[in-house]
Amino acid sequence: MAAAPIPGEWTETVRTSGPPEILLSLCLGGSCLCGEMSDIRLVLVGKTGVGKSSSGNTILGRSAFRADVSQSSVSKECCKQQDKLFSRMVSVIDTPGLFDTSLPEPAVKREISKCINMSAPGPHAILLVIKAGRFTEEERDAVKKVEEIFGEDAWRYTMVLFTHRDEVRSDFHQMLEQVGPELKEILKKVGNRYHVFNNLKADDRGQVLDLLEKVEKMVAGNGGQFYSNYTYQQVVEMLDQRESQIREFYQKKLEQKIKIILQKNVVKV
Repeated sequence: MAAAPIPGEWTETVRTSGPPEILLSLCLGGSCLCGEMSDIRLVLVGKTGVGKSSSGNTILGRSAFRADVSQSSVSKECCKQQDKLFSRMVSVIDTPGLFDTSLPEPAVKREISKCINMSAPGPHAILLVIKAGRFTEEERDAVKKVEEIFGEDAWRYTMVLFTHRDEVRSDFHQMLEQVGPELKEILKKVGNRYHVFNNLKADDRGQVLDLLEKVEKMVAGNGGQFYSNYTYQQVVEMLDQRESQIREFYQKKLEQKIKIILQKNVVKV
């Protein structure tokens, strides 16, 4: 028997009998009380150029997100697309703006807010997209940013999604045994959960079904919980506070300069 929801919280419930209807409502507690997963929300994170958008297209089986060789021409705004796949309604949120180092902080804050709204009441899985092969410094920075944005607790809901499987000539499991300590540490943080995509074979639906089944297994391991958007909101509040502190800092600097100028003018007189 499912536990009763805590007063003041919303829950997500899926009917397992009658019409295939999903009853959704916003939930800060992150509770998913359901018999089967009929609704899956995925957030793609990772540095620019690792194949986030292409992976979103592979999952949905269509050109849902713009994936371009020229990074300057790719949208830097978070985007959500969804489709019914294997009897599940799957929502995919692509987050290019969260990891774009060229974007100013106010723009990043807007993108975090968008991501909150698009993935409400919270994603079932955060897919950390990493290009198979060499683990670069940029990817290390992106991983740090994931923790900054989503919080340490997010690792429970995170799975590494390796892309560019076609570029790995050796056995993939053997390759993982040879990776550096930093990538091994990331895999340890996510409970060694990972999946591998070959986005050049987007018509291979087996790799997508395997991913969704791994996500469902992870959610079950988390007691049916999805990632709460409460941490998201804390990040936005923190950025608001930082913005206010920066304004206050420069305001004080300006006042000091004005004071010095006025004092100089008084001395001249």
